[in-house]
Amino acid sequence: MADRFHVNCPLGPGPVELDGPEAHHLATVCRLRPGDLVCLFNGDGHEYPAEVMQLTRRTVSLRVLRVESPERELSFRLEVAAPLPKGDRAQVLVEKLTELGVTSFVPLKTTRSVVEPREAKREKLQRYVIEASKQCGRNVLMRIESPAEWSTYCRRADLPPLRVLAHPGGTALSSLANGVDTVIAVGPEGGFTDEEVEAARTAGWRVVGLGPRILRVETAAVFLAGWLGQGAGERPDPL
Repeated sequence: MADRFHVNCPLGPGPVELDGPEAHHLATVCRLRPGDLVCLFNGDGHEYPAEVMQLTRRTVSLRVLRVESPERELSFRLEVAAPLPKGDRAQVLVEKLTELGVTSFVPLKTTRSVVEPREAKREKLQRYVIEASKQCGRNVLMRIESPAEWSTYCRRADLPPLRVLAHPGGTALSSLANGVDTVIAVGPEGGFTDEEVEAARTAGWRVVGLGPRILRVETAAVFLAGWLGQGAGERPDPL
């Protein structure tokens, strides 16, 4: 796969100019030169092979050669809601969910949450999505939604029909269906409170256990997203 660069503008065959951090990365970090081939994407579901035409100190001129539409997205909606873990673990969480094809991520506010998901943090998370999409080949960006209070979020009428809450002592994960619109909720360090779990049950959520060990937020979210996403026609054949 050619080097991939994200642009925040409409794309189509013909000339396009790249500036800002992506132009710097192309010219200074990757050291590409006129005649080199790259791949552009803007999150619209397509990718655009392009040729580098000219480089200046601040901009890179390219020519889009064609439009391609590879199938790299899940065929169903997969939303993950979880409190942000501390430090670099939030970046790992967002990167891995992007690689797994998750549609959207909702930063949750729960009783035991330890990180306040401010707007500046949301913008940084979206940048992690772009970087992960460049690496894994996704042409549709995972959305970072506005932070949501669990008491309100768990009762929202627009959530997918399959609503899965990870909590110790829940039913077996193997009972879940694959390939249908799904929302996954994972609690913070210390887990959901009994009241939060009961609110979820009342709102139609299925409470599932993830085994005998207590998993961190990012581990549980990635594990569930992988199970439900990769099981829908993407699980590799056994060796």
